[in-house]
Amino acid sequence: MSSKPKVFIIVANLGTPDAPTVPAVRRFLAQFLSDGRVIEIPALLWKIILYACVLPIRPKRVAAAYAKIWSEDSPMREILLQQVQRIEQQLVTAYPEFELRIVPAMTYGHPGMDQALTEAAQHVYDHLILLPLFPQYSATSTAPLYDALAKWVTEQRNLPGISVIRDYYQHPLYIQALADSVRAYRQQHGSAEKLLMSFHGIPQPYADRGDPYAERCHVTARKVAQALALNDEQWAISFQSRFGKQEWVRPYTDQLLQQWAQDGVQSVQVLSPAFSADCLETLEELAIQNRELFLHAGGQRYAYIPALNSGQRHIALLSGLLQAQLDALKYTLSDEGGR
Repeated sequence: MSSKPKVFIIVANLGTPDAPTVPAVRRFLAQFLSDGRVIEIPALLWKIILYACVLPIRPKRVAAAYAKIWSEDSPMREILLQQVQRIEQQLVTAYPEFELRIVPAMTYGHPGMDQALTEAAQHVYDHLILLPLFPQYSATSTAPLYDALAKWVTEQRNLPGISVIRDYYQHPLYIQALADSVRAYRQQHGSAEKLLMSFHGIPQPYADRGDPYAERCHVTARKVAQALALNDEQWAISFQSRFGKQEWVRPYTDQLLQQWAQDGVQSVQVLSPAFSADCLETLEELAIQNRELFLHAGGQRYAYIPALNSGQRHIALLSGLLQAQLDALKYTLSDEGGR
């Protein structure tokens, strides 16, 4: 039996259905949209709306959208598994003093957080590190992972040390990776009049009540624009993926693209810094839907720049975030793993 300290690392993203089918999408949406962190409507009222209005109708449209981007599996899940594999390759050899276990997890769908945390409990780890793959913290995305971890903590007797990497919205390696992805794309495909940095949106009332997400998005966008030496006319920030009828943080991606086209902007390239992996919102909403909107409104050239996914610079960033935690643990975990 190894005497090395045992460290369990969870690399977590939001989630995806098990298949691009109506039943699978309905199960996924039922879990996702039942989370009070995502929908802040009185629970009983929202449950009636969800099961009477949303779930009978929305899964058919969403399943059709997933079918457009699905390969052997969901892109988000495929990329998450690649990310974990490449992070593991970086860290296991770099930290021979630890027994490392690195696993993928999703807040909704499979592999789930409950599965990861069950494994953590069964094997009695000395320390647990949670890395949410959300560069900008939000109560709608990152906080549900805290909730799952907090619930698990109340059920454990022999608890490990616990670290959570809250976010990394202005980390130099993150900004560099985003800027380099734009440079690499433009070197191959040419530039455009406008670079639009489109972030997933949240309802405006959430921001009004203290969610820092939108502010963090603005910081990220400004730093990427500075790294690329863009002036104010060459880039903009926007927010996508609205749901429901309430006001969301502005400007809206679809409306801004239409307005640009009507104002005579001919070419646009779109980057989505909030997504650590390409998924429905990038591959279908941004790359297909919004392209059609821009071209139909009079634009001439539209391109989506892929997410950082499992690229070398992204893996270096994610590994670096974890290395900072592991370096600190060198001085807090004993050689015998605390047993």
